[in-house]
Amino acid sequence: MSPKLSVVVPFYNVRPYAADTLRSLAANADPSIEFLLVDDCSTDGTSDVLERAQRELPNSRLLRHTSNQGISQARNTGIDAAEGAHVTFLDGDDWYARDYLPELVRVVERLRCDFVRVDHVQVNGVERTVRRAPVPLRDTVLRPRDLIAPAHLSTLVDYPNAWSVVCRRELFDDGRTRFDTALRTCEDRTWTWLLHLATESCAAVGLTGVFYRRGVTDSLTQIRSERQLDFLPAHDRVLTALQDDPERDRFLPKLVRTYCAMIAYHMQTVREYSPADGKRLRRMCASALHRMPRDVLDQTLDTMDDERSRTLRRLRARKAA
Repeated sequence: MSPKLSVVVPFYNVRPYAADTLRSLAANADPSIEFLLVDDCSTDGTSDVLERAQRELPNSRLLRHTSNQGISQARNTGIDAAEGAHVTFLDGDDWYARDYLPELVRVVERLRCDFVRVDHVQVNGVERTVRRAPVPLRDTVLRPRDLIAPAHLSTLVDYPNAWSVVCRRELFDDGRTRFDTALRTCEDRTWTWLLHLATESCAAVGLTGVFYRRGVTDSLTQIRSERQLDFLPAHDRVLTALQDDPERDRFLPKLVRTYCAMIAYHMQTVREYSPADGKRLRRMCASALHRMPRDVLDQTLDTMDDERSRTLRRLRARKAA
């Protein structure tokens, strides 16, 4: 009998945390659940931990990359191997609460929609904070496109994390909702947008079984380098996807506002980059502003706070000059 849920867990050089992650998978073992452990060519001993754990973890398979290919390809590798009716994701340094996954299976079978979003617990040292998916209704099947706009509110596309999603495996068959392997960071944001554009039904529930570890020193979210600049092509991918969308005018204000907020944030931290990367960041951000529809951008800048609006207007003027 095919499993009901496939859990895809990429690992890359997370040896200090891998044992906790694997113990949490064992605490969720169930005949209806399979675990796909993807070793993205780790070099720190993580591979040995996975080798030992895979022999003891029920319904698990270890998939190895012969070269480091990044988290997007690691997730796609897991998707290709998945046999479950539904697929979800976990990062190799995060963990699940005991018996969370069997309850998740019961929820998705009850709601019978394309994908379900869950809440999560953000972990920073000993501090625990519950983060809730921003939706108007819980335990209710909704249309994903109705959860993108409006621009001035926090919506589900502002909750961009693959590990808070469980979705039907068939959604990956046509390639539209695969992870973009060209992106080294910010891949979840692109994927979240495309998932909402490509599907017909979704729901959010109040499960808080995912524990997301913040503050890991070697996490890509903690490093200021040229990899961080991938937030620009990540948003450009969505801009391109919206060009021929019948609801383009409805969603562009939301995307442009989000894009502008990200640019303003990175400009606040530009001095943390190397001089070369900082210069490249300024140039790429200025170019990005000129790729946005001018009328939508003008409206966005008029409604943002003064500090961010001034920063973005200076960038746009610099490019024009």
